[in-house]
Amino acid sequence: MLFNTYFFIYLFLPLTLLVYFTLNRFRMITSAKLWLTASSLFFYGWWNIKYIPLILASIGFNYAIGRLLSETSPARHKLRLSRRKVLIGGIAADLLLLGYYKYADFFLANLNALTGQGIAPLAIILPLGISFFTFTQIAYLVDAYRGKAKEYNILSYMLFVTFYPHLIAGPILHHSEMMPQFDRLRSKLWSWPNASRGVYIFCIGLFKKVVVADTFAIYANNGFEHADRFLQSWVAALSYTLQLYFDFSGYTDMAIGAALLFNIKLPQNFNSPYKALSIQDFWRRWHMTLSRFLRDYIYIPLGGSRSGEYMTIRNVMITFLLGGLWHGAGWTFIAWGFLHGAGQAVHRLWSKSGRSLPKWLAWTVTFVFITITWVFFRAENWQQAVRILKGMTGLYGTGITIWQSSFVPLVLILIAMPIVLFAPNSSERMQSFRPNWKTALWLAIGFIISMVYMNHVSEFLYFNF
Repeated sequence: MLFNTYFFIYLFLPLTLLVYFTLNRFRMITSAKLWLTASSLFFYGWWNIKYIPLILASIGFNYAIGRLLSETSPARHKLRLSRRKVLIGGIAADLLLLGYYKYADFFLANLNALTGQGIAPLAIILPLGISFFTFTQIAYLVDAYRGKAKEYNILSYMLFVTFYPHLIAGPILHHSEMMPQFDRLRSKLWSWPNASRGVYIFCIGLFKKVVVADTFAIYANNGFEHADRFLQSWVAALSYTLQLYFDFSGYTDMAIGAALLFNIKLPQNFNSPYKALSIQDFWRRWHMTLSRFLRDYIYIPLGGSRSGEYMTIRNVMITFLLGGLWHGAGWTFIAWGFLHGAGQAVHRLWSKSGRSLPKWLAWTVTFVFITITWVFFRAENWQQAVRILKGMTGLYGTGITIWQSSFVPLVLILIAMPIVLFAPNSSERMQSFRPNWKTALWLAIGFIISMVYMNHVSEFLYFNF
């Protein structure tokens, strides 16, 4: 199910809220949790009901592994298993599941290319959100191993994993930051302050997605399909750069807003990433919960920056290569991850030199680098990526003589960029939010415009990951 649909906005969300808080009001706490969990599974199964058993099996398996990781687990002691072996086995099983659904066909295609064999692809349909709920549960297992998390209630664990505002495309959560909120008594009572902020941030995210991101999608899709001249290629790349920003940050806003209606605060996932003055600064601001996961569960266990400059750069490259592969089964995603890892390495070496760039130049270098690397992220294949990149360098001509086709998207880019760079972001707006008639009026206007633009259903870009 999508947030940007009439069914979700006018029926599913109000109904789940009404029943959840009604049950809690009558102190039917377990029933309320069960209702929210069942609603979340319905939300997930709306796309394809056949994958509900898959997510339930994943939840059951990881819950059992989490119990085995307990210091006092009688089952583990009976089997004479060390906690380390249990953890490795649990993570390996999670990664095998993710690998089968996400990478099996990619592996077979490359095997065929190398060997000349004609092994038929498995034609596996990628289950929605599998990367997110797998990473969420891997984080839970590691935290359980470290003694930072434990869950003895299967219903609570199911709610932690399936809570629908974050289920499909994040943020990637930690058990310790979520479950205390669900168990807090005051979270079970309707809160008008939280509700007003939740509606406010949800409507901002909705406008970002259906009005801004979907408009830029038209020019990005057309450009990546046909562009080869300098002007048209830059318009395509910048249109996608802005589409992805407003699409994913819009989803995150809606997820945070929907969760806040339940008195649940999801972690911030964006902090004006296109304001970054370095690639390292960018990753502190972009998809912050993924950056946290990559740092805590890949980079630091590899050794982080504790073993000298060479090993640090190696660890950075491995982390970003895996991060690129996590986003998609394709060499373009691996190239994107490699470039970001290399960018981090160059930034680290530059910082060691003690020299610094003027802020305007640092921002320009960073933003141009990000825009160029997004080409690999968006391109359907190498040929498309190379065509756009060659076009951006002017190898196929400038395209100035046919600038009319680029006029409208150029104007929209020039309007959007100052908003991205100088306007308060969603987190800042929520902190300064004060309900009044002016805010309500602007919110109503934005919501009405969003409803007008919702004449077709468009998926969020990160649903594909």
